[in-house]
Amino acid sequence: MPDYSQTVEWMFQQLPMYQRIGADAFKKNLTNILDFSEKLGNPHFNFKAIHVAGTNGKGSTSHMLASILQEAGYKVGLYTSPHLKDFRERIRIDGEEIPEDTVTRFIDENRSFLEDHKLSFFEMTVGMAFDHFSWEKVDIAVVEVGLGGRLDSTNIITPILSVITNIGMDHVQMLGDTLEEIAFEKAGIIKPGIPVVIGENQLETKVVFSETAKRLNSEIIFAEDLNSENYFSDLTGEYQVKNIQTVVTTIRKLNNTGFNISEENIYKGLLKVKKNTGLRGRWDILQANPKVICDTAHNAEGLVYVIKQLLKEDFKKLRIVLGVVNDKDLEKILPLFPRGAKYYFCRPNVPRGMDADYLSDQALKFKLIGSVYSSVSNAYLKALSEAEKNDVIYVGGSTFTVAEII
Repeated sequence: MPDYSQTVEWMFQQLPMYQRIGADAFKKNLTNILDFSEKLGNPHFNFKAIHVAGTNGKGSTSHMLASILQEAGYKVGLYTSPHLKDFRERIRIDGEEIPEDTVTRFIDENRSFLEDHKLSFFEMTVGMAFDHFSWEKVDIAVVEVGLGGRLDSTNIITPILSVITNIGMDHVQMLGDTLEEIAFEKAGIIKPGIPVVIGENQLETKVVFSETAKRLNSEIIFAEDLNSENYFSDLTGEYQVKNIQTVVTTIRKLNNTGFNISEENIYKGLLKVKKNTGLRGRWDILQANPKVICDTAHNAEGLVYVIKQLLKEDFKKLRIVLGVVNDKDLEKILPLFPRGAKYYFCRPNVPRGMDADYLSDQALKFKLIGSVYSSVSNAYLKALSEAEKNDVIYVGGSTFTVAEII
């Protein structure tokens, strides 16, 4: 039987993976995951779940929910994507990553099926996560949508609660090029009679969610109606305020379904997200003097908040290590970055990584000036070598850029 590293390499190389190759890996139906789940004995029937979708904030929201539920004493599965360093980050129980031998054994036992049915990387990992949660008898799983909602492989579950954080213009090649069209895809996780919490009350999308919930006889709760100013998290980005609002609203609704989660559990869970769940890459401060901050925000809606917070930092010189993937709309994201910073352009080491020379040329149109480097690590090391102790270095533009320096 192959060892863990060989197994993961096979998973990455043999089967399509959206994070690496983009739209070509996106499946247009749920046939494969339904067939795979049936082969596995439909493990998703064996545990309760909260289903979390949205353009931004769904990862942070999922980790906050898991942390609070852990503080309340529940055995909690957590499925998220993508990972930063190790594949096993995607599948956790009470913060513990799925064991290497479990990954290896699962793939070995199901490899012929995976090859014969040409399952995507994501379909494979969803099956693995649900099988793991079932065998370990979790009390509840927090399941983050990978992409969209309606056709996402996670959407075979019938949760006890659905959550949609917000809607933004991302992945338009697959989800649609208007907020209403994207909202329709995200609304696909709303199930008949199952309550749904909406994180942000956006004019263009509210009618889509409201009509879907009405048609399915599902209660709809808008998190913005909650005053959450008394809640704080160890996830310190200012943009987390809306996620906290969404999370507290969700927990309060969860208490109406038979769960018992106290205010103390909420407070402690929010303050111990990193410790309880291992989350990294959200306004992650790696060192001081010079201060190094990394964040996985990668679309216009997320970057607006991050750049606003970045410019509130006290610095002599701002240095930005920037690498993106090739499906990003540069006309929307580059104008958000400050002109006075020094840029270190690089290409994330994935097939989807955008050529650094091209990124630099496009950035120049917006008066963002810097140099091109052969790798993320070279760009980061150069920024560190040039920085004075009162400077700030920001690393971002893509999850994969952040992953290479964490």
